Amino acid sequence: MRTPSVVIIGAGAGGLASALDLARSGVAVTVIESAAAPGGKMRQVAVGGAMIDAGPTVFTMKWVFDQLFADDGTSTSAELDLTAMTTLARHAWSATETLDLYADLDQSAEAIGAFAGAAAAAGYRSFCHRAQLTFDLLDASFIRADRPSIGGMMMHAGRNRPGDVLTIKPYTTLWRALHEHFRDPRLRQLFGRYATYSGSSPFQASATLMLIAHVERMGVYKIAGGMKKLATVLADRATRHGATIRYATSAQSIIVEGGTARGVVLASGERIDADAVVHNGDTNAIASGRLGRAAATAVAATPTTHRSQSAITYAVHAATSGFDLAHHNVFFSRDYAAEFDDVFRLGRPPVDPTVYVCAQDRDGPTAPRPGTPERLLCLMNAPANGDHNSLTPEEHASCQSRTFQQLARCGLSVQQDPEATVVTTPQDFEQLFPSTGGALYGAASHGWMAPFQRPTARTRLPGLYLAGGSCHPGAGVPMATLSGRLAAQSVLADLASTYPSRMAATPGGTSTR
Repeated sequence: MRTPSVVIIGAGAGGLASALDLARSGVAVTVIESAAAPGGKMRQVAVGGAMIDAGPTVFTMKWVFDQLFADDGTSTSAELDLTAMTTLARHAWSATETLDLYADLDQSAEAIGAFAGAAAAAGYRSFCHRAQLTFDLLDASFIRADRPSIGGMMMHAGRNRPGDVLTIKPYTTLWRALHEHFRDPRLRQLFGRYATYSGSSPFQASATLMLIAHVERMGVYKIAGGMKKLATVLADRATRHGATIRYATSAQSIIVEGGTARGVVLASGERIDADAVVHNGDTNAIASGRLGRAAATAVAATPTTHRSQSAITYAVHAATSGFDLAHHNVFFSRDYAAEFDDVFRLGRPPVDPTVYVCAQDRDGPTAPRPGTPERLLCLMNAPANGDHNSLTPEEHASCQSRTFQQLARCGLSVQQDPEATVVTTPQDFEQLFPSTGGALYGAASHGWMAPFQRPTARTRLPGLYLAGGSCHPGAGVPMATLSGRLAAQSVLADLASTYPSRMAATPGGTSTR
């Protein structure tokens, strides 16, 4: 009997996880990747003789990878050199207002108490309790569910902890919920920033996003070699099971025959036939017709008004002075509401931006010698309009000036050198990830129903499946990895009716415990 075959478009986290599960289950897998290396948004750029992570910089939800590697007969510790971060992030509002959050709850509460008073410390503890309740409720009923629904969440809560839904208040916004725990506006800013992990505004996103606080306290790690190392390992594991990954190769269209996805046509004109296709990219690339008109109706288009944020990033290899950087740092704007109004209503880079800085050579107590260059990724939020708006040279200069002025206001001096700086704008992200406008997280999670409206693994077109951050369960490397596993699970279940003697269920499924 012929071995079943699957083509995967995109070698990001979701595509690689799907390739690993499928190849290990006996499927002939071909991955098509337009870039020269695996990773998708887990990319690195060469700057001043150094390689800098220029995409995701945070490794969390380690249990997702523990399960993935365990199902493959190995372990996370065997495949990745991880360092657990005791300091989760350093936050600054000015040169004299700084606050560290720690993996240890008591240590964070003590720091918050010293920063904003005993009531704030108590508010943090109640917030953490609520964040844990939120995670516990949504872990099985949403995150790991292949077809999540409001009804399923309510049934799960009713069977287990019926009072939790009332406690977490999913129907309110994150910003409004934070007022129940923190009187200090700086702390609302700090914890409201979790909405940006899904490219959303805390003023419009559901309070359920506070679960990210619990996820971070369960472990934030640094990977030796950067986030790109994770992509390399996943690609290697998949190829060991026979998967073929073709780099610098683009898919032109999805083949549809008899109302079913049957492979892809490459930009070169080559045809690759398959029993199923997994698309690991923004779902809007399908809906916009970029992969052919025949497949365009398989998923709904994301309206431009529903897009998540984009960003303007500066990968810098430069010496710094003044502010004592941690690995993860956030320098807050003075008017948070105005910042998100700029991005989502006015469609412009914020006049007064919050700036995230990942100091990739800071591992705790050690730091680069004074005056020597270090690797920095500096990021400001921006609107996802890169498909119809290009920043002028003057706008470029203004954004860069505002970004580094914000750092200077908080005491950080960066010795910039244009030769040691790589800038990425929403227009650049649109070119890297077409049909997104530069949106980095699919649709924004605005409104409590938004997470349930993301497309799931199966599409309206039989034989076409979805993986990646724009579909369920959401954005971020671990969530995209789970999406890839859910896609593989769906493919295997559907192929089993055709190839019953060859298909085997994915060992371990998609359990994250």
